[in-house]
Amino acid sequence: MSGLVSVDYEVFGQVQGVFFRKYTEQEATKLRLVGWVRNTMRDTVEGQIQGPKEAVEKMKNWLRSTGSPMSRIDKATFNNERAVSALEFSSFTTRY
Repeated sequence: MSGLVSVDYEVFGQVQGVFFRKYTEQEATKLRLVGWVRNTMRDTVEGQIQGPKEAVEKMKNWLRSTGSPMSRIDKATFNNERAVSALEFSSFTTRY
């Protein structure tokens, strides 16, 4: 596989208590991405996604604009985007 990237993200808004992590895991799995998602003490959701650049870009757009049906996304930030030679996770999981 070539063109693999990893990116950290944080989503701000009404993203806790609205099944945001569940929908994030479903969307990432649908796009065949790996990584994780978790709630933060700052009332945000953060995580990391890895996979082919095109799929990661689709996930970034989803995190920026779609989310779960009852969520309200004010903004999403993306940091530490880097190329990876191999995926560092075997699946996409919710961390607690």
